[in-house]
Amino acid sequence: MGGAVSAGEDNDELIDNLKEAQYIRTELVEQAFRAIDRADYYLEEFKENAYKDLAWKHGNIHLSAPCIYSEVMEALDLQPGLSFLNLGSGTGYLSSMVGLILGPFGVNHGVELHSDVIEYAKQKLDFFIRTSDSFDKFDFCEPSFVTGNCLEISPDCSQYDRVYCGAGVQKEHEEYMKNLLKVGGILVMPLEEKPRHSEAGKSRLVQLPPLAVRSLQDLARIAIRGTIKKIIHQEAVSRSGNGLKSTPRFKRRRVRRRRMETIVFLDKEVFASRISNPSDDNSCEDAEEDRREEEKTSTETKPEPPVNFLRQKVLSLPLPDPLKYYLLYYREK
Repeated sequence: MGGAVSAGEDNDELIDNLKEAQYIRTELVEQAFRAIDRADYYLEEFKENAYKDLAWKHGNIHLSAPCIYSEVMEALDLQPGLSFLNLGSGTGYLSSMVGLILGPFGVNHGVELHSDVIEYAKQKLDFFIRTSDSFDKFDFCEPSFVTGNCLEISPDCSQYDRVYCGAGVQKEHEEYMKNLLKVGGILVMPLEEKPRHSEAGKSRLVQLPPLAVRSLQDLARIAIRGTIKKIIHQEAVSRSGNGLKSTPRFKRRRVRRRRMETIVFLDKEVFASRISNPSDDNSCEDAEEDRREEEKTSTETKPEPPVNFLRQKVLSLPLPDPLKYYLLYYREK
């Protein structure tokens, strides 16, 4: 499923295509998609397909098409501080993007049937936290994953502001899904009219993580990081006058015009002829301009990777190393 937009050469170009096709319509969703590279959730041998608008499945590991995820993110109408339940959380790609919007005071839970996929999701989450600069640019609501059948969630579990189920839900389970929502919440799921044959097996109630209150120590870390980010922003504004500039992006290669050919049928004979058009006169000029653009692009150096100002600032503080590492969530780069 997918294929609604053109393939991109990288994650940014994929997002550009999703925006152009109106699958991504809000700034919050765009920022979340750009912050996490889709290729990071692929196995190494399949990464060449990461920026195509196609679903990917390998064993129990599954990723929906980017156009599906973007429609889901827009439909959920996510806001900071909300609670989110992902039924069939898979690789954790969607849950991590949602976590960038929910912020540190949100709730982000996922239920996944396959234990090997849960382990895969935890590895990808750990990789994101340890290596991605996006983690420091956002206030992240870290997702928690549990193994189990999403149709066997314990009835005494809390309800959520937003619920998403990626698998088809039969009509008979519609009310069950709605009961997972708080009043005024949003549920996004594909609803199927035809019932599917269910596999027989022993039922086991799924216990979702408790809605725990954050510790005073954790609240202090959030407040300190937030204060440092404000200081960094103020320093940037005072230097440039208009805040941080976005990382320069490469221009796409312009499409070269081609001469149009036509096949003419006359009685029983067939012959080809060229249709003259105004662009023919400029084709040589276009080719020369393309050549100059390609030479210019080849001589340009790639922009320097963005600096993690928050990390630099924390490491420069006159604090004991253990406290610095705590403020950085014990990350090593």
